[in-house]
Amino acid sequence: MKRIVLFIATNILVMAAATILMKVLGVGNYIEGTGLNYSSLMIICLIWGGLGSFVSLLLSKWMAKTMMGLQEISVNGPYGSIVRKVHEYARRSNLEKMPEVYVYNSPEPNAFATGPSRNNSLVAVSTGLLEAMNEDEVEAVLAHEVSHIANGDMVTMALVQGVVNAFVMFFARVAAFAIDNALRGDDDNGKGLGHIGYFVATMVLQIVFGILAAPITMWFSRWREFRADAGSARLVGKEKMIAALEALKRNTDKMLNENKEMEVMQISSKKAMIELFASHPPLDKRIAALR
Repeated sequence: MKRIVLFIATNILVMAAATILMKVLGVGNYIEGTGLNYSSLMIICLIWGGLGSFVSLLLSKWMAKTMMGLQEISVNGPYGSIVRKVHEYARRSNLEKMPEVYVYNSPEPNAFATGPSRNNSLVAVSTGLLEAMNEDEVEAVLAHEVSHIANGDMVTMALVQGVVNAFVMFFARVAAFAIDNALRGDDDNGKGLGHIGYFVATMVLQIVFGILAAPITMWFSRWREFRADAGSARLVGKEKMIAALEALKRNTDKMLNENKEMEVMQISSKKAMIELFASHPPLDKRIAALR
């Protein structure tokens, strides 16, 4: 329910902002007579695609706190050593403002970094990760997440996703218009797809093109994971990062053995198609790259 409410609220904000911008730019209808105004259509798609991505980025910290039930920790609290390590790596990475540090209850060993900018970010770790890894391995994971922040990965990911969104929307509407014209034939009074049919066709094509474009953003996501691994290796030493990945691999293999249904989601799968759509590289490849 929380995810649905957050999704609706985000889209309402995006639609309101996009409507205002399109009104200011004098852009609205991209169908002129029997043809398309490609310039207007591209501007519309860039606004909707880009704005949607960056609004999500701006709300990323709030959404993470709300959806994940994050609990902020302090230097003087029970997890004070984690805060001190994050701040140490942040200073060494030349961050002007220290990331907020959180922990959340989850049996799965996981950690993530998010936020709209290098100086407005957070790092969160699960209780499962703290239980499954030793001190050196936890340090490597924290350094990995700080490297994501230092590299500006959240912003560049939003930029890539925004551009991809724009092209997906653009080609979906061009294809829907072409189908509509084909169904009309040479008869100017032909019904074509109709308003509802055109809308449905656009949505379906947008989903199809979105799936086809997913490997582009996923490739970038995998590339930034390699870069964050390298950043962690510089901060704490590559052996610690390798050890953390090996610990994650052991835990992943254990979970897969306990639940065979998760096999299709295995991050270290060697199936080319699964890897193509994976946000993270196979763990074996990440370990090999560090070595």
